[in-house]
Amino acid sequence: MAKYIIADNQEITRFAIDSLLRQNDENQIYRASDKTSLVAQLKEHEHAVVILDYTLFDFADEDQLLIVSERFALSQWLLISDELTPQFLRRVIYSSHQFSIVFKDGPMKDLRDALHAVSHHQRFISQRALEVIISQQSDEEKPDILTATESEIVKAIAQGKTTKEIAEERFSSIHTITTHRKNIFRKLGINTAHELIKYAIRAGLIDPSEFYI
Repeated sequence: MAKYIIADNQEITRFAIDSLLRQNDENQIYRASDKTSLVAQLKEHEHAVVILDYTLFDFADEDQLLIVSERFALSQWLLISDELTPQFLRRVIYSSHQFSIVFKDGPMKDLRDALHAVSHHQRFISQRALEVIISQQSDEEKPDILTATESEIVKAIAQGKTTKEIAEERFSSIHTITTHRKNIFRKLGINTAHELIKYAIRAGLIDPSEFYI
């Protein structure tokens, strides 16, 4: 038996979700019209799955949402909205594994898959949500913050070459390559070669097939 709290003030969407959930006679379905009633429902049903349209609900910001989810740590949350910003998606997804995400204008399969996942205590992030996050990361991580030399060194590091090998290929000293490496890490705000490779892939500096770890 699964418990669901529908926190969506859009009548058509609420009716559609309710209809899907009632296909299983064992499901128990509750409704919350605002944050106060949602908290009250969670106090009674702390293991419930909350199906929430964040953009139509009375949460002031994502901080309030995260505070409530942390307060009821046994609950799961399926966020379903018309549009969610990249910043919101990243904050919520990276802050807690309680959250699954789909979009209202996405395929019905996404909603069905999400409901199936949360009913088995699994997380579901729609492909569109993932693409929104990756797109923003690419925009933030432009390769032009590196010089041409630094970009070439990034490629060499991604190909698994050592500092000595890179120095020999570039007819430079090990000290020079080490300095370049430190500058690259500082510019990108990273600490490991693995992080550097992930940055290089997202920024389009290298193709995933060009490197190994």
